[in-house]
Amino acid sequence: MDAQLIAFTGVAAGMVALPGADFTVVVRNALASRTAGLASALGVAGGLLVHTALAVAGLAAVLVTMPVLFRTVQLLGGAYVLYLGLSALYAIRRRPAQDGSGTPSGAPEDEPERPAPREFGRALRQGFLTNALNPKAPVLFLSLLPQFVPDGSPPLPRTLLLAALVVVLALIWFPAVALLVDRLGRWLRRPRTARAIEGGSGVALTGLGLALVTGPLLR
Repeated sequence: MDAQLIAFTGVAAGMVALPGADFTVVVRNALASRTAGLASALGVAGGLLVHTALAVAGLAAVLVTMPVLFRTVQLLGGAYVLYLGLSALYAIRRRPAQDGSGTPSGAPEDEPERPAPREFGRALRQGFLTNALNPKAPVLFLSLLPQFVPDGSPPLPRTLLLAALVVVLALIWFPAVALLVDRLGRWLRRPRTARAIEGGSGVALTGLGLALVTGPLLR
């Protein structure tokens, strides 16, 4: 049994499950519908595929050693996360008014509007960009993958295996989160609860975005 592979699986699982902007985006979109949540989950996995592919190809090293390019990615990622956070906060003001029972007037509590194909694409794009523009990921993968390549082993096949494992874990974790949120949807979509979650996700994303935009260069 490959002890290093088992150890990497545990580390990668913790890394994937760690709450962050991508987790928040999946939860927020899953509140709209199961389809939107799953679309965001697939987008996040796609972003991880980009990062792992760059690390395997060695391009992540170029990004890390070029401060201007790295800072550009950092600013783009921060600006996008900030945009998502402000959009979430603005969306609270657009929620329909509640009737006396606490349910939006004219809308059944447990029957959220199904997303159109355009909304599916938007959720997929949000998940992908949120993860792909994460400036910490190139450093993380570039420093992590080589640690689990056995001495004397060809590095390319091993790093390809490790990269694929990260993407598989993401394809398990984030859809599971989306399905769980959808399963709890009847309670989570109650107007007061939905507003609280929307506000919390908006504040979290806005804070993350501001930290990336105004913070020092991540090295």
